[in-house]
Amino acid sequence: NLFRRVKLRDDLQNVFTIFDKYEIPDEFRPENVAEEFYGNDELDWVVLITANIINVRNEWPLSNRDIYDYAYNKYGDKLNETRYYETKEIKDSQGRLILPAGKDVDSDFSIKYYDPNDTSNIKGYITKSDLDVRNGISNFQYEINLNDKKRSIYLLKPEYLQQFLNDFRDIMVYGESSQAIDDNTIRTENTNITIP
Repeated sequence: NLFRRVKLRDDLQNVFTIFDKYEIPDEFRPENVAEEFYGNDELDWVVLITANIINVRNEWPLSNRDIYDYAYNKYGDKLNETRYYETKEIKDSQGRLILPAGKDVDSDFSIKYYDPNDTSNIKGYITKSDLDVRNGISNFQYEINLNDKKRSIYLLKPEYLQQFLNDFRDIMVYGESSQAIDDNTIRTENTNITIP
């Protein structure tokens, strides 16, 4: 039944011991992942269900070539314009973290911090200019970052696969109903006829 939506139980999604983290290689499709991870490309639907992917077109990562084409069609000549700025990691002379990397900031962001071990400034205060503490992220890099987040998924460990398949088979069988034709088929209304 193509219209029946099945997903993993919510309580199982939080049990990370039954999942393995998987990074989708460039140009891999669900069937490639299933072949590599489970040894059977016909288990692509298991990959999608366990990764909680409903819409492959929007939720599966694009290839490097396709992400460029997508971004160019979306931004055109503004592809390399700066979209926003994010921080660089800054540590003091003893290796202590002053500023973490990856925080969104304004275009004129700068910091001042005290480092008693730095003898280059007699007062110990160090000013880092905006060029030293931030990176500009272009529209293209922004789209690459969004796409790369889609590459990291969790897959059901192979040792739990057979139990998953058995449970899935039980769930997909139709129960007793006046609309049931057999265990795998059920009558339904044609909404195009009944709803104008």
